[in-house]
Amino acid sequence: MRLQTIFNTEAPNKSTRIINGENSGILNWNDIRMPHMYKLYKVLLLNHWIADEIPMSKDAQQFPTLDPEEQRTFKINISLLAVLDSMQTMFVGDVKRYFTDSSLEAISAIIGQQEVVHNQSYSYVLSSIVSDKEQREIFEYWKHDPVLLERNTFISGIYQAFRDDPNPQTFFQAMVADLILEGIFFYSTFAFFYNLARDQKMMGTSQMVSYIQRDENQHCYFFAEVFKQLLADFPELDTQANRYYVYATIDRAVELETNWAHYTLANVRGIDLTELSAYIRYMANSRLRLMGLDKAYTGVDTNPMPWIRPFSDDALNATKTDFFEGKSRNYGKVSDDNGFDDL
Repeated sequence: MRLQTIFNTEAPNKSTRIINGENSGILNWNDIRMPHMYKLYKVLLLNHWIADEIPMSKDAQQFPTLDPEEQRTFKINISLLAVLDSMQTMFVGDVKRYFTDSSLEAISAIIGQQEVVHNQSYSYVLSSIVSDKEQREIFEYWKHDPVLLERNTFISGIYQAFRDDPNPQTFFQAMVADLILEGIFFYSTFAFFYNLARDQKMMGTSQMVSYIQRDENQHCYFFAEVFKQLLADFPELDTQANRYYVYATIDRAVELETNWAHYTLANVRGIDLTELSAYIRYMANSRLRLMGLDKAYTGVDTNPMPWIRPFSDDALNATKTDFFEGKSRNYGKVSDDNGFDDL
């Protein structure tokens, strides 16, 4: 794959392909190949939030009153989130370099910035509830836990393959990995924090997690649209082998996420692991639909854990009929220009 020329007077402003295409490098939002990306751009801007503005004093008072298993699981899952968003920050930077579409490059810049905010939020949470020494230990945890390491290397290996050898095939595989990281690998962890919230525990952290989930789901929407456009631009990638790769990779991801849920949440009060396992499959099906593919799992057509919905901005989690429809808790005001009905 080749990088986009910064300034090309011989190329059109509207890109010819999203990678390995021709593009002048000049961004005119009224002349882009995927016009719905302009609405996503505006939505992402309105979703701006700052971790330090979420009060954590009550969480700091509550954390010592959590039972030992809740405290342990809280710290482990913060470590997980920090690793995933650190990886994602680097990956979005890699992808951004190879878009030959100025609108997609611009949106990637915003997404990358949001991933940095997510990472800073985990440091902010930990600095509010534990000592600096313990915070450093928590951020080292991911290097040693074998179950966590297995999950992380599963994704990092695919991302690294794209970084080492950027070509349409590794780009395709990286898009699948992205939908897994942002669309499946967060969800048992989100469930843990929302389970605390429904007992009115650690509500500041839960609010922050709901903002992160909203962001990640909109990132999923973006990369799913890129995935579909990639197949349109490179029909030679739409093979039986690649379709098998999608389903096999997502199935392995579901297995890893389920293992992680059982490993970390088995002794947490209020979590039904059977329901959570079904919820992970439900989310995998939703990501496949987002990619324009058929579901992989039966019996999970509705959310098996509906109690999550009030905490998670879940009405913002899918596209068209149910994506961006909820009332977003952000600094922007909805108007005719930034409403979601036409997306």
